Amino acid sequence: MNIGKLELRDREESFINLNPLQTGGRTTSDARKAIISYIDGYSICDWCKGALHITTEPDIAGFLGEVSDFLGMDYALPTNGCREAKYGVMHAISTGGSILCDGNMHYSSEVSAERAGLKIYKVPNKGEPEYKINPEDYSEGFELIKKETGKYPELALLTHVDGEYGNVVDAKEVGKICNDYSVPFLLNTAYSSGRMEIDGKKIGADFIACSGHKSWAAGGGNIGILAIKEGWQDKVFKPGANWKSKPLEILGCSSRGASLLALMASFPHVKERVKKWDEEVKKARYLVNELEKIDIKQIGEKPKNHDLIKLDTPVYDNIAKTHKKKGYFLYYELKDRGIIGMKAGRTRKFKISTYGLSWEQVSYVAESFLEIGGG
Repeated sequence: MNIGKLELRDREESFINLNPLQTGGRTTSDARKAIISYIDGYSICDWCKGALHITTEPDIAGFLGEVSDFLGMDYALPTNGCREAKYGVMHAISTGGSILCDGNMHYSSEVSAERAGLKIYKVPNKGEPEYKINPEDYSEGFELIKKETGKYPELALLTHVDGEYGNVVDAKEVGKICNDYSVPFLLNTAYSSGRMEIDGKKIGADFIACSGHKSWAAGGGNIGILAIKEGWQDKVFKPGANWKSKPLEILGCSSRGASLLALMASFPHVKERVKKWDEEVKKARYLVNELEKIDIKQIGEKPKNHDLIKLDTPVYDNIAKTHKKKGYFLYYELKDRGIIGMKAGRTRKFKISTYGLSWEQVSYVAESFLEIGGG
């Protein structure tokens, strides 16, 4: 490979991108300027005061204070992604006990719990066709764990919006149950905070883990946020024994470059866009309604309450059986129409996202899918 001939990526500029991993992370123009300016290694350490989270040039400390308020929490730290935020909480709390998680959790939640030495229990989803998590089942899970182990779990985790079906769980109800049982509550908001308004104190969360590249318009790279409630800072944000300014659970300083500045630069835009969440949900519902006019069925809770949409599409699978491009025909048909984000080769089940698209674009996407399916 000739590194000097790498092609520039133009997916956002030249196509309608439906990739659920990328739609909420589309960068703003301000973020792109910041990335270019701070692209060199350790660029944000020019005026280091001993730790990333207390740096004021650029004003990371001020930004983290604003983020805490935005999330309805008391303290926040930047992390190398949402998974590091989750693991930091689990490792700080774990004494070798157990954790109760939702059955739709991301794999990184499970491996984080395993690495932290926690025995994993799961609240199962309700199966076909909606695969929903019932908040009341957390009570049953707590009692089961108490019966088996003699004590309640050390932590409960809820994936607020899962990355498979785009189901939105009533986090406030789970928070109430956790509070009733005095079990600390970790909310994974990888697909919610930054898209919709989140108030951790109203929800009853002790910890909130966020994904900058999935939902905070920070683009690619590893950037996340861990926000916590008052009372947990001495445990979760505990400093190293010989390095009093370095938070132990994130190994002192986490993201030390352009990704953090992208997150900061996009924040004003993010604060405004969460106010328009209802409009984003309407777009998703519109697209589902249009696509179900042919042999397509949405999987997950109905009506949709999120932009991430999983579809079962026998209509395209049947076409693929006789098409010369086989299962790849759908990918190329869409690309020819200026639509990307699909995994090549998928024709039966796949995920898409309408987040950030204009109504004109959503309408065009619907027309394209229907046209390809013969509708």
